[in-house]
Amino acid sequence: MSVSKKITLQVERLRAQIDELRYRYHVLNDPEVTDAMYEGLMAELRKIEEQYPELVVPDSPTQRVAGKPLDKFSKVVHQVPQWSFNDAFSEADLAEWQERILKILEKQLGARPPDLSYVCELKIDGLHMVLTYEKGKLKTAATRGDGRVGEDVTQNIKTIWSVPLTLKKPVDIVAEGEVWMKSSLLAKINEERKKAGEVLFANPRNAAAGTIRQLDAKIVAERRLSLTAYDISSGPAPDTQAGELRELQSLGFKTDENWEETKTLADIMRFYDRWRQNRNTREFWIDGIVIKVNQKKYQDQLGFTGKAPRWAIALKFPAEQGTTKIKDIYVQVGRTGALTPVALMEPVSLAGTTVTHATLHNFDEIRRLDVRIGDSVVVEKAGDIIPKVLRVLDKLRAGGEKKVAEPKRCPVCHSPVSRVPVADKKQTASAGLFCVNPACYAQELERIRHFAAKNAFDIDGLGEKIVEQLVDEGLIKNAADIFGLTAGDLESLDRFGKKSAENLVQAVEAAKVVTLPRFIFALGIRHVGEETAVRLADRFRDIRRLMDASREELASVPDVGPRVAESIAAFFADEPNRHLVAELTAAGVRIKTSKPKVSSQKLSGKTFVLTGTLTTMTRDEAKERIRELGGEVSGSVSKKTDYLVAGENPGSKYDQARALGVRILDEKQFLALVRPGGPQGA
Repeated sequence: MSVSKKITLQVERLRAQIDELRYRYHVLNDPEVTDAMYEGLMAELRKIEEQYPELVVPDSPTQRVAGKPLDKFSKVVHQVPQWSFNDAFSEADLAEWQERILKILEKQLGARPPDLSYVCELKIDGLHMVLTYEKGKLKTAATRGDGRVGEDVTQNIKTIWSVPLTLKKPVDIVAEGEVWMKSSLLAKINEERKKAGEVLFANPRNAAAGTIRQLDAKIVAERRLSLTAYDISSGPAPDTQAGELRELQSLGFKTDENWEETKTLADIMRFYDRWRQNRNTREFWIDGIVIKVNQKKYQDQLGFTGKAPRWAIALKFPAEQGTTKIKDIYVQVGRTGALTPVALMEPVSLAGTTVTHATLHNFDEIRRLDVRIGDSVVVEKAGDIIPKVLRVLDKLRAGGEKKVAEPKRCPVCHSPVSRVPVADKKQTASAGLFCVNPACYAQELERIRHFAAKNAFDIDGLGEKIVEQLVDEGLIKNAADIFGLTAGDLESLDRFGKKSAENLVQAVEAAKVVTLPRFIFALGIRHVGEETAVRLADRFRDIRRLMDASREELASVPDVGPRVAESIAAFFADEPNRHLVAELTAAGVRIKTSKPKVSSQKLSGKTFVLTGTLTTMTRDEAKERIRELGGEVSGSVSKKTDYLVAGENPGSKYDQARALGVRILDEKQFLALVRPGGPQGA
């Protein structure tokens, strides 16, 4: 069947339109374009090509996922040797590198160049890829390999929609970039692998590398990888690195637009510090920044060492993972009676801090990891999250490592332990162990510390050590006793003098007036966090009504549910807990039961979650502002969350929000939303 001119023209127009939508969606991140916009066009193009196979060309959008699974990857000899960057880990390392290149240029030029500048780029933690184009058409895509020979993964790279199959100019070039996977996609893939009983990917980089190693391009296509280009290593290119990044974008590549041209070491460090604090705000993982001499003429004069360019260096962020050795494993007892095993380790630097302790969560986790005293382990610390042991390096065992037995008794009061916490009598067995003695010294200490904490009664000066001292001296046995302390009780104690004793008594007196949500939270009811306490206060408005509420009434409160309702009911069914409330009232504690003032309904029906550190207000102030505008605040991310407010150093909630497609606001956007006259309708 001959192909008419009309059909040929229609195919050309379809391809051009699909490619334009692809570029806007996958490269420019245009919010007005979606996958669905070109799915119908793709179906139409595929139908025509099936009818007229002679119209099929290698760079047709339909050929991104094509061909049979490969038996193996063939080898590719790189046109341009592939280098890796030397690493720097501090400002001193960077200054040393700068001085080194200035000396080389001074020797070659006779003087240090006055116009030398740098380009700082984000170092994406992905898989390096080399793309070769001839006359603007993608010929091969290859891995770095040993720097000289890589593997041909063209069939897989063609499935990545941010990779142009045809450039916007018919040039012969070799472009380099990084293949990466969105953190949100990794979460979904790992969930599927978990259900299938498969090993989970440790991080997005491993997931991207494992995906590119698939012999079946259909599997690669399903995982929706991205590629960000950052270098033209062969072919016509501008005479600066900044110009090269702009040229890559004009050719149709996806580039990261967060690069910055700098002149001084101080400018570089400002760029570094900004992204070290905001490293979790991108779709891709960032493990540092790359600094490149901007001018190509100076790059050429600096040249290469045996393995790396002299004109570039990677300044790495502080490690969030590291290896160390476990010296001991001991058990902490929390305010709910939970026994938590903790690893005491040889010091290791993680995320810029020296760490000597890491949680092992529970004894089931110890068995799963097969952790032993004396083991070499990998530990991880992300943001402000408590460090945890990830895996054991069992090949390094020397034979003297000791297994850890699950305790039968509480290490503090020596009472028996149970898989069911005292406060949850009807709960089925949990993964944790609990001390069955509600009067356990360790539990009481933690309960009093929790009671006095900033987000509870906020008693200034009543810190961890002081609480322990007061309990040890017999001055307090529970939280209510705090309000009976006098300056005379305290003056004779270590750490106290006349003035410090008076200050603490004044702080205790000032704390006697408290809001109902803070009062509820301070009681330390299992599963009741700050936000749940707010919802309970809103519903019952009085502590007595809450204490007498049925399980059904409690479970009907938003975000409470049967499990939390059971915990609250069990807590108030315990006579000592009811007696504590009575003692607090008798000691002069007064509960303010008024609801937060609502100045408008601008955020009505919207649920917010906060993570990270805000610079212009405290989290409590941000929560109060949200509630004043009719919104609600939750402590955890779910499908019901409308907004995540992300401050500096956001935690795991940020990744959860991205995985669920929750809209994320930075502090500036949040302030614009809640300020008077800000956007309406949220």
